[in-house]
Amino acid sequence: MHDLYPDRYYDKKEDIPFQKYYEQGYRGVIFDIDNTLVPHDAPADENAIAFIKSLKEIGYRICLLSNNDEERVSTFNEPLQVSYIYKAGKPLKKGYERAMDVIGTDKDNTLFVGDQIFTDVWGARRAGLFSILLDPINPKEEIQIILKRIPERFIKWKYRKTRGLKKNMFDSDVE
Repeated sequence: MHDLYPDRYYDKKEDIPFQKYYEQGYRGVIFDIDNTLVPHDAPADENAIAFIKSLKEIGYRICLLSNNDEERVSTFNEPLQVSYIYKAGKPLKKGYERAMDVIGTDKDNTLFVGDQIFTDVWGARRAGLFSILLDPINPKEEIQIILKRIPERFIKWKYRKTRGLKKNMFDSDVE
């Protein structure tokens, strides 16, 4: 079960202390798109554009890693202008490794941010990355994702319990 636990768990992307992670030596961020940066199937909105711009200003190299098709990912990326990989095959580690190759980072200086345990977190952990789990932005999802959310609730509960966190507390510190 511990392979399914993220290294950190935050409510939303804006809660992640990216400046502190940068000061610790992290230089790359790999992001899932749907329900991590924007609601499922939504285009890159002003919030996502400003968010990615702020990470670039810190100095991060960024790659989007998605199981979606090229049209969805390339269209989403147009206003962001970052690297991306579509049909990534998450949770297989090869997509994560390819993303690191594309942005010129390695497992010791790359963060992964996503909203799903069984694809995003598990794959990042398999690739040896520091994994950050977010709560999904919007509950409107495809049925196969909705079904995965049921066991995810138990895993999140166990994660909080093993770390001594209350129901609505998340890891907000950076070690």
